[in-house]
Amino acid sequence: MKPIRNSVKAIIINNGKVLLTKNKDDKGYFYLFPGGGQHPGEELKNTLVRECIEEVDQEIDIGELLFIREYIGKNHEFSEFDYDVHQVEFYFNCNLKSKEVNENIKNGYIPDSCQVSVEWIEISKLDTIRLYPKTLINKLKNNILSPCYIGDVG
Repeated sequence: MKPIRNSVKAIIINNGKVLLTKNKDDKGYFYLFPGGGQHPGEELKNTLVRECIEEVDQEIDIGELLFIREYIGKNHEFSEFDYDVHQVEFYFNCNLKSKEVNENIKNGYIPDSCQVSVEWIEISKLDTIRLYPKTLINKLKNNILSPCYIGDVG
């Protein structure tokens, strides 16, 4: 079993849309919240700032912690290659530092290996895309943005 990994994610909402990374695998496109793994000795907020610059080329202001999710790979659809992964994910409410929200935000200088672009997706249409974790779709659509532990959910 691999050691437990911390990961931090940004929930960036503007004008009814959420900023997501668009990724591609053998099943097609899927979307993730910007963010990634914490390095040893790095505070979570510093991780999130670094990851957003790397993935979406944007500086952010970090607000309150919204969700804590565990991902235990053997319990999910990717268990064939994520079986020994245990990750704790911290989702923060964030805003772009730039006051001009650019519809054409591009990949950062170190995008994830499957990342092909960055997109603003209307919250009302989140259930029409493959978004991970799926459990956040209803929370965002119903504007349930209060700190909570959501556990090992898909």
